Amino acid sequence: MQVPGPFDYERATSVDQAVGLLERLGSSARLVAGGHSLLPMMKLRLANFEYLIDINELRDELGFITVEADRIRIGALTRHRELLESDELAVAFPIFREAEAVIADPVVRNRGTLGGSLCQADPSEDLSAVCTTLDASCVIRGSGGERVVSMDEFYRGPYETAVGDAEMLTEVRVSIRPGGSSAYEKVERRAGDWAIVSAGAAVWMDGGLITDARVGLAAVGPNTTGIPAISAALRGKEPSEDLYRQAGEIAAASCSPVTDMRGSAEYKRHLADELTRRALRRSVARITGGGS
Repeated sequence: MQVPGPFDYERATSVDQAVGLLERLGSSARLVAGGHSLLPMMKLRLANFEYLIDINELRDELGFITVEADRIRIGALTRHRELLESDELAVAFPIFREAEAVIADPVVRNRGTLGGSLCQADPSEDLSAVCTTLDASCVIRGSGGERVVSMDEFYRGPYETAVGDAEMLTEVRVSIRPGGSSAYEKVERRAGDWAIVSAGAAVWMDGGLITDARVGLAAVGPNTTGIPAISAALRGKEPSEDLYRQAGEIAAASCSPVTDMRGSAEYKRHLADELTRRALRRSVARITGGGS
């Protein structure tokens, strides 16, 4: 039987206490909420920590979806199920509900959290692709106060983030901009599995032209990947199948997949191309009234 190495257990009752424990215990400690990624890694001895700090009692502080005039704020302890079921979030950013619908299973969605997903920093992780697509900002708190970083700054490599040993992710912020919508596409081996490739798209339009667009890919490189070249190629253009084709080709050329048990690098590049086209097409259709 696979079992983790021995560790001590602490339960935090406030964000300040959790940060204090992290500061005192250092790199030998990790936060745990859902635990669906952390505990399997510990059982396989891929990760070993002397302390686990349970933060589930911080729900009042960190479990929220707050809609404001120009942004939506989501607490790091918001469960996958809550992201899936939030109608306000789905109206502003349909990409969230579409991604959550293909994440794991109800057991995982009932316990797993937004913060846990982002801090795991798995290159195949769905919510990382969503937040990259939406150009979200991450609020990180330490004993010295809060700092806000972009998704580009948040991810530093596979399984590595900007969150320090004595810090914790507390909130994700996504700006609400007029004339926009989004979509998520994923190919997986079976329902709820990690992506073979996934693509998120967000588009903003005015007067029939694309004013801005973003595409985020997962499972095709060492990190979830935003592609500035696609944004530059689409801005100021009228949506068309030729434009989606150009974006798909850029996506395929910009990613760096590897051949593994989920498929060949060539197949994954093909998926990056095709899923980018589909996500952009559906995002535009939602803005123009051409479909769901």
